[in-house]
Amino acid sequence: MPQTTNYDAIVIGTSQGGRLLPIALTKAGRKVALIERGHMGGTCVNVGCTPTKTMVASARLAYQAKRGVDYGIHTGPISVDMQAIRKRKQSIVEGARSAFESRIEAVQGLDQLRGLAHFIAPKTLEVYLNGGETREITAPMIFIDTGDRPKQLAIKGVESVPVLNSTTIMELDTIPEHLLIIGGGYIGLEFGQMFRRFGSQVTIIQHRPRLLMSEDEDVSDEVTKILREDGITVLTATTPQQVEPLGSRHIQLTVRTPQGEQQLTGSHLLAATGRVPNTEDLTPEAAGIHLDKEGYIQVNRQLETNVPGIYALGDVKGGPAFTHISYDDFRILRTNLLEHGSASTQDRLAPYTIFIDPQLGRVGMSENEARKQGCNIRVAKLPMNAVIRALETGETRGFMKAIVDADTQQILGCTILGMEGGEIMTIIQVAMMGKLPYTALKEGTFTHPTLAEGLNNLFMTLDS
Repeated sequence: MPQTTNYDAIVIGTSQGGRLLPIALTKAGRKVALIERGHMGGTCVNVGCTPTKTMVASARLAYQAKRGVDYGIHTGPISVDMQAIRKRKQSIVEGARSAFESRIEAVQGLDQLRGLAHFIAPKTLEVYLNGGETREITAPMIFIDTGDRPKQLAIKGVESVPVLNSTTIMELDTIPEHLLIIGGGYIGLEFGQMFRRFGSQVTIIQHRPRLLMSEDEDVSDEVTKILREDGITVLTATTPQQVEPLGSRHIQLTVRTPQGEQQLTGSHLLAATGRVPNTEDLTPEAAGIHLDKEGYIQVNRQLETNVPGIYALGDVKGGPAFTHISYDDFRILRTNLLEHGSASTQDRLAPYTIFIDPQLGRVGMSENEARKQGCNIRVAKLPMNAVIRALETGETRGFMKAIVDADTQQILGCTILGMEGGEIMTIIQVAMMGKLPYTALKEGTFTHPTLAEGLNNLFMTLDS
């Protein structure tokens, strides 16, 4: 039997929260083991935010170059070099990953175990090290930060054709002739617009009645309009039925639409139908950890599982799957376990930005959510073509929208679909954090001409 090594704390995984937590615990004098089976940095650095937004930047530049004539600039023919885009993406990922690793390496006394961990008892793990050895370790506190991964496509014939996911599509070194995307969430939309701008024909297939079902109808309708303006085919209320090879270089996807069955022909197929948690290899049942029906780890507001001393943070616990949420999870754990505080996830704002172009930034309640909760609300809405900075830059698609409590004048939420929508949303988020009434933004003095200045006019719409 292998000898068991005792620690004060064990952290499994290294997302934004999982990489910082072992540093904080070690500096507080705890004996800590950090386990990582793959690259340091988790999804965000390696296959999520960093690489995708790097490629989004390349796609936007291609788009802007083609629009040069609209600004009186003639650039000549535009070509896209996917191999160079991929190389640039890889370089930025490797730099970010190296920075993560350097920070971990600099921590004296932190044990790094590179391998796969699984529970064999409530507070005991067996680790299969990448070098072939096996270690058994135990600790009174264990933190699970194993993240999630792309969900596999489950339709008839899927095993007979190559299927891309959000990771593998970024490794293409040629531009797809016709990219078929199954899924109308933010992953499908970001990649769809990206590859359309690189030069692909793109079709998005969404089985729900509209794209981005968590957004208000006017928001998803406007996004759909923008994508179609960009030349993307959007099929909603459309269900994939079967896929099969068509010759040596194409695939045929059969879908059921409101008008009947239809065959779509494409060169590449991207599955963007969601993600699943990385919990199976952990054997959580050996520790008695409760999972939800989708396999995500269930936690309370302090991020503790049903097993005292075992916590989960980041995407593996479900809920908003964003890097900044993982970081806030770390802050909650640090506050409670090292600073004797009482932080929780209750009532925390969970902002996000979808990096289509124009961006979609969102925080707080949508109009639908506020009405379902019976709130007495007022809705402020302003088209981006009424914002002088958007007009000057030729970026007039989209709108600003804010939900205000009619009784207290507090801002309950906003959706900004427009140029730098995430940045504008953040201004409103700060106002919400400070509990400023909407009138503070309506009467605020902002630099002219900036996008932030549009907030004056947005909230002035409530005066009528």
